Amino acid sequence: MDTINSVNPTDSLDLKKEIGAYLKQWIWFVLSCLICITLAFFYLRYTTPEYNATAKIMLMGKDAGSNPAGQVLSDMGLTSNTDVESIEDEIEILKSRKLMKGVVKNLKLNQQFFSKGRFHHTQFFPITRSPIKVNFIEPDSVIYASNFSFNVQITSETSFNFIYNSRLTGEEVSEKMFFGRNVPTPISDIIITPNIENLSNLVGQTIYVQINSIDKIAERYRSKIRISPASDGSKVINFSLDDPSSNRAIAVINNLIAEYNRVSIEEKNTISNNTADFINKRIDLIATDLSKVDDEIESFKTGNKLTDISSEANIYLESNAQTEQQLATNRTEFNKINFMKNQINDDSFARIPSNIGLSDGSVNSIAIRYNELLDNRDRLLKSSNEKNPIIVNLDQQLNTLKNNLQESLDNSSKTVGLQIRSLENQLAKLSSKIYAVPGQVRKSRDIEREQGVKESLYLFLLQRREEATISLISTSPNAKIIDDSHTSNIAVSPKKTTVYLASIIIGVLIPFGFIYVLNLLDTKIHNKEDLEKIIKGITVLGEVPRLSGNNKSLIERNDRSILSESFRIIRTNFDYIKRGKVDNKNNNVIYVTSTINGEGKSFFSLNMALTIANTGKKVLLIGADIRNPQIYSAFKNKKDKNTDSSKLGLTEYLADKTVNIADSINDYNINDINIDILLSGKVPPNPAELLMNDRIKDLFDEVSEDYDYVIVDTAPSMLVTDTLLISQYAGHTIYMTRADHTEKKILNFAQELNAENKLNNMMLVVNDVKQSNFGYGAKYGYYGTPEKKGFFGRFKKA
Repeated sequence: MDTINSVNPTDSLDLKKEIGAYLKQWIWFVLSCLICITLAFFYLRYTTPEYNATAKIMLMGKDAGSNPAGQVLSDMGLTSNTDVESIEDEIEILKSRKLMKGVVKNLKLNQQFFSKGRFHHTQFFPITRSPIKVNFIEPDSVIYASNFSFNVQITSETSFNFIYNSRLTGEEVSEKMFFGRNVPTPISDIIITPNIENLSNLVGQTIYVQINSIDKIAERYRSKIRISPASDGSKVINFSLDDPSSNRAIAVINNLIAEYNRVSIEEKNTISNNTADFINKRIDLIATDLSKVDDEIESFKTGNKLTDISSEANIYLESNAQTEQQLATNRTEFNKINFMKNQINDDSFARIPSNIGLSDGSVNSIAIRYNELLDNRDRLLKSSNEKNPIIVNLDQQLNTLKNNLQESLDNSSKTVGLQIRSLENQLAKLSSKIYAVPGQVRKSRDIEREQGVKESLYLFLLQRREEATISLISTSPNAKIIDDSHTSNIAVSPKKTTVYLASIIIGVLIPFGFIYVLNLLDTKIHNKEDLEKIIKGITVLGEVPRLSGNNKSLIERNDRSILSESFRIIRTNFDYIKRGKVDNKNNNVIYVTSTINGEGKSFFSLNMALTIANTGKKVLLIGADIRNPQIYSAFKNKKDKNTDSSKLGLTEYLADKTVNIADSINDYNINDINIDILLSGKVPPNPAELLMNDRIKDLFDEVSEDYDYVIVDTAPSMLVTDTLLISQYAGHTIYMTRADHTEKKILNFAQELNAENKLNNMMLVVNDVKQSNFGYGAKYGYYGTPEKKGFFGRFKKA
């Protein structure tokens, strides 16, 4: 049964198929690209081209040591070399509004003059090239903040029409004016004069004039100019500017560099002048102080009859130092003696320090003897006790030595004490002698020291004043020009290649995106492949092509149309499946149903019956859709063998027991094909109950015996229960779907019917499929029919 579907589609991405889905719509891609290329052509035609100008400079630095005035302040500690501007800071200065406003003023960029061209207005730059000149009566400060535009239409060599938009009414106003006379405007009275000798050639021409504020133009060029270092850490700066006028771009960059150098020179000169003024004031002040110091020294030495007393003072100082040293030595000796006395005041026998550096040798000898006896006593006590006569004798000797030592220390303490007091008296005398040295000596030294400091500072300032004066003449700019501003005179914007390439890309993306969105929003099936991806395990017999207006809707004898071939394929696939089924009573009964109305089941039933009948088989077509019968309307214009127009149908047979089957069946000749048809009859009020009539079983039992094939056109299965009520009499069920009509989500109903075996031996057919969407025949067509060539294939040779 399932051999027809042995090649199941996978869910993996089929790149060739995906691309093919877009290539089918190639006409939209071509049309979109042509439109975008056309728009790009007009964009390039009417867009004002821009040219790029570049320049290169090297920053020479603005640190304090780059000019003498800064060096003076640095040496004086009034500036710090750590406050040197970085390259980024200099770039920000170059981009500053102040410098750019200076450039705009110098080049008069706030005044723009245009002449009308075929596609673009031509601007005069510099404005001296304009055939007219505008002179303002108001001060520059007013003009620099104003925005106004007007047109000058030259009518003769002496007059012109002054055209502008009124700010009150917004309407265009035209007034006749004369060259050289005042012209009142909202911003200022102006005087327009010719800028060339002969205006006769320009009569009738209009000059467009725009006056913009300085801030507006400066901000525009600040945003357009690009300033960047040549590399990280480099002092070389690159300038780049795009502008509709190459000459203007060059002039702006050159003028910006010149303005930067001018400002830097002014800044350095200001520093030099301020430094020179500061030094002059300091020199005058120090000269006055220095004169006072000289007078003070002279009067001091004369009044006090001072000579060279520094040598005597040095002797006193040396003696004082020696006395202080001896006093410190005796005090140390005195502290050692007191330490020894504290050690022997204890009644117990303990070791006494014997080598602490005392100058008295007898004390050291007694201490050593005392420690030796103490060691013998301690050794004897280890084997005896304190009552041992030897130990008692040793104790007496130790006490005697301790008393002698105590007496010696007392004598040494008195002696050292006397020496200390003597040295202190001597030190006091020396100090009094030093202090007795006339205080004028110290004052003389202070005065001389002050005199030396002021002389050094005075000489230093004299030297720096000369350097500051020289710096006013030798001040160098901050920037050294490496490459002057220049341009290649080749438009950099818009770039034709980029614009056309972008237009082609956009032209491709627009239909691509539109088709992609449509595919995302698409919820319907389109061909056999779509159906097989959604419904697994059910045989798809084939596809029925979509009919155009000139195609016949019914099969004819010996028909070789695409419609006929598609039904032959479906018939062949059905016969193959039918042979694989176990033969039963109703194996030749074929139900044709669908999910909803409008999927072409009646159309398919009639053509399927004609296709089978065309092979010589005896076929009966039953119209079992008694709610909405459509079979008769499909062939009502065809002549049949029975001339009686009033036919009995299925409803009459089921409702009236007197009507037999033979009376209800009529034979027809449709397109020279003989076929028997049992029409639906009149629409009954109770179709479901009527189909539950017992006579329906008799009908199928009889016709299945009398006919080779019985094709039954039933009602849609999801909308009504009619088909399910009689489904047990079907040997096979062909379930119809329609391309571009059947929703994917409602196919779940067909899967449920098959899973629950509510319809016997279900098979699927896709109706109304575009030939371009045929699952396997889209590219190759049907055998024996003319090959359908694409647009480019038509130009290929046969």
